[in-house]
Amino acid sequence: MVPTTTYEKELAFQADRRKATTEFIKIVSDLWYDKSIEIVLFKNQVIDKNVSDIIHLHEYAGEFVQKPISIFDSVEILRAISSIPLPPAKLDIGKLTYEFHSDDNTFDNVKEFVFDKLKTAQNYKSIEPKDVVLYGFGRIGRLVARELMSKTGKGNQMRLRAIVVRGKDTSENLEKRASLLRTDSVHGIFNGTVNTDHENQKLIINGTTVHVIYANAPEEIDYTAYGISNALIIDNTGAFRTKEQLERHLKAKGAEKVLLTAPGKGIANIVHGVNHLEYDPDSAQLFSAASCTTNAISPILKVIEETLGIKHGHLETIHAYTNDQNLVDNMHSKYRRGRAAALNMVITETGAGEAVAKALPSLQGKLTSNAIRVPVPNGSLAILNIEVDQKTSLEGINTMIKKYALEGDLVEQIKYSLNKELVSSDIISTSAPSIYDSCATIVSDTGKKIVLYIWYDNEYGYSHQVIRLAKYIAKVRRFTYY
Repeated sequence: MVPTTTYEKELAFQADRRKATTEFIKIVSDLWYDKSIEIVLFKNQVIDKNVSDIIHLHEYAGEFVQKPISIFDSVEILRAISSIPLPPAKLDIGKLTYEFHSDDNTFDNVKEFVFDKLKTAQNYKSIEPKDVVLYGFGRIGRLVARELMSKTGKGNQMRLRAIVVRGKDTSENLEKRASLLRTDSVHGIFNGTVNTDHENQKLIINGTTVHVIYANAPEEIDYTAYGISNALIIDNTGAFRTKEQLERHLKAKGAEKVLLTAPGKGIANIVHGVNHLEYDPDSAQLFSAASCTTNAISPILKVIEETLGIKHGHLETIHAYTNDQNLVDNMHSKYRRGRAAALNMVITETGAGEAVAKALPSLQGKLTSNAIRVPVPNGSLAILNIEVDQKTSLEGINTMIKKYALEGDLVEQIKYSLNKELVSSDIISTSAPSIYDSCATIVSDTGKKIVLYIWYDNEYGYSHQVIRLAKYIAKVRRFTYY
């Protein structure tokens, strides 16, 4: 039996911890809405999270870095961030807390430590906000809209100004689209408000006007008539994939650049974090964010190629069914996809093996690939069976990928999972495109053959990659500290 005094101490600690968490939430909100400073905790979103969410994230963070990450320390560092002048930024409070308690830290004063870590932000250039148009409003389009509107803040980065759809200009049509944005069977209820202005064909999202434009062809639209100029068009229809087709968008008045949310032909296929810096956003007008599977496997393959070297390998993706498949058995242009998606595992092809070579040219001809569509609506798994040049071990490869997930250029792309019970529903609404299952990794006795399991939310994780790339193209990336 636990002594009463001990129990009362536990109660007091829990009360203090939850009280500190409420201060954490308030400071995070003030920084975001007053200064356009976004706080994350080892890549995990903390804006609009409740007390229990924040406590759980701190527990995950402590397990991840194998050091206690205290809410009390986080609050103290947030107070320091609030007290110094900073431009719009995205800061990882987990990394700052971890570094403050590391052996390398020479500062005893939290404010001096934070100022030293963020001093380069003082020279960061100001950002010119970018108008954004979503061309299409399907699964990816609506998730991108949710994220853009949730993170609008003061509108210093990207501003969703319009959505282009096909169909008839009717009040019923507008209300149906608003309803699909409000509620989602996979991702839940939108954490915001969505109202309709039927007379003017507008959605009012979180109190902000978003025009709904009905058009049958990209070139027939005059965006300037809606007060939109130099816009980035995010095409999520899947209907236009070639250079010639996408150039039609540029004929519209007010359009400046185009980002395709699918693999493109004749244009740059980019995985943000892997090869985006190879492309100057000023030197091109057309860009592709590649596929969800390519975005999932490329970050991990980049790590393996850079550290161990890849001789050859095979990718098998266990993919959620998609809109392209039939709900019940019916005719389909591709083999097997005509069978009922929710009742069958369906072997089909994937171009991800070849597509990776566009982001990582050193892998050209080294990977084969195939796919199995399975009866889940979202949440996929890529299995990488690779032979490497240098010998490794289970501990060695996990330590290596953990390092990349903690620091460097791929921290937004790789989430390191410690969960021994991880299943597909657990990874829904994860913003990282690659979720490395450290508990499932297999390394052969020779140390030269490895099997890696990479989970990915093929909708939400990919949508965040689209937004990251869009920010790079639009040149609205803020100062970041990861």
